[in-house]
Amino acid sequence: MTNTVHTLALGSGHLDVTVEDQGHGRPFLLLHGGGGPQTVVPFAGLLADERPARVVTPVHPGFNGTARPDWLIDVPTLARAYGHLLDTLGLTDVTVVGNSIGGWIATEMALLGSDRISGVALVNAVGIRVPGHQLADVSSLTPAELSALAYHDPAKFAIDPSTLPEAARAAMAANSATLQVYSGPHGMEDPTLRERLAKVTHPALVVWGESDQVVDTDYGRAYAAALPDSRFELLHRSGHLPQLETPAELLDLIWEFTETQITRRPIR
Repeated sequence: MTNTVHTLALGSGHLDVTVEDQGHGRPFLLLHGGGGPQTVVPFAGLLADERPARVVTPVHPGFNGTARPDWLIDVPTLARAYGHLLDTLGLTDVTVVGNSIGGWIATEMALLGSDRISGVALVNAVGIRVPGHQLADVSSLTPAELSALAYHDPAKFAIDPSTLPEAARAAMAANSATLQVYSGPHGMEDPTLRERLAKVTHPALVVWGESDQVVDTDYGRAYAAALPDSRFELLHRSGHLPQLETPAELLDLIWEFTETQITRRPIR
């Protein structure tokens, strides 16, 4: 496992992206949600250890103390940046896996139509607007309130910020502020995204933890229905972060999707 900073030359300027790169085999780009990279790092290790997989896990600029340039303020721009990251790494046949806002980023990457991507796995993704199924306003919630909505078993993942060092509390606040920047003016959704999904040509796996109260299962089914080539899978005893609550079950679904739902070129 290595941690590397890649400098990407984009039209708006240069962008430094911190990347964890581990394992060997089929390539995966793993995109974290608003909770930060720590919400996917254990799953990245599991995927790299349990399967012949190379797992690339970037830190969204602005999270965990990384720099975010002033021009990087929305999900589509970040998606284009990660498309350049795949170019820089020379990866092909990539399965992009994204949780929460990471799923939104993965969706925007799919809309770019890159031939480096073989498919996308959207895990309790946000980004679309579904009437009658409003996303929870996570910015207004205490950590305890958010845990109650996000987890099937909140007691296992409860965090009391008052017990954390000041530096850790400051980091959480900075991550939350960065999330609000990427969320945009409509709060974790783009009113145009659902209609634009009809243009996605990549296969998609939409996975949902049935106990998620941040974005409910009907929202997830609407996500899958808007994608031309998709399938929906429900994970029991799991909430908004299945990679933490039911990692083995999620791993099986993603690997089976990668192996059987996507036509791949041989790995070299």
